[in-house]
Amino acid sequence: MGVETAMRVSASMAQGHFGKKLSSEEIKQLLASEVARIMEPVARPLPIYAKKPQVVLVVGVNGSGKTTTIGKLASQFKAAGKSVVIAAGDTFRAAAVEQLQVWGDRAGVPVLTAPEGSDPASLAFDAMTKAEADGADLLMIDTAGRLQNRQDLMEELAKIVRVIRKKDPDAPHNTLLVLDATTGQNALSQVEIFSQIADVSGLVMTKLDGTAKGGVLVALADKYGLPIHAIGIGEQIDDLAPFDPEEFSRALTGT
Repeated sequence: MGVETAMRVSASMAQGHFGKKLSSEEIKQLLASEVARIMEPVARPLPIYAKKPQVVLVVGVNGSGKTTTIGKLASQFKAAGKSVVIAAGDTFRAAAVEQLQVWGDRAGVPVLTAPEGSDPASLAFDAMTKAEADGADLLMIDTAGRLQNRQDLMEELAKIVRVIRKKDPDAPHNTLLVLDATTGQNALSQVEIFSQIADVSGLVMTKLDGTAKGGVLVALADKYGLPIHAIGIGEQIDDLAPFDPEEFSRALTGT
């Protein structure tokens, strides 16, 4: 959870319990309820707006699970009766485009692509034009994985945002940062820097089906208060669950 958050949580737990003997089970329960209290305000689903197309930009570092998350979200929105278009904005990796097309086929959602190596910002622009013409409810734009300390790559992301805004000054209406649960404290600097460039509006944490418990989410909720829209808990198309603070705090504390 990081030092600052851990100190705050332990101070809060100590209130009213000084000088009392507590069993380890009671301490775990206390910790769980404290964590749940911090997480409660950030457990919010991705908001749906009347604006068409609602542009959802998905960002994150390499391998965090962006493409998979887009496929799962698209499938959920399609099931809820929304028309969805996906733009394969990772124009540098043919494998990323293929992977997105597979997810698009599974979800029954069209995937717009551009030739390998072409400008992702112009693909985003074209995708908005197409989504508008088709009357789509949602346009989800995948972006290439980029490390938050690479200036050139972050500048490219800033360009995508600028170009999208030429078409619609309010877009992107959501910017989702996908975090990998195994990342640990590095997630804080990812949120910090991606927020500066692309104005992150919410988080999705993937790979919570492994050994990682995602404790850094507590630090993120404590420090930034960004909504956590969903968590990835497996490889299948329906393995994207709403974030449940009670369940999360129980899993984190082993209760």
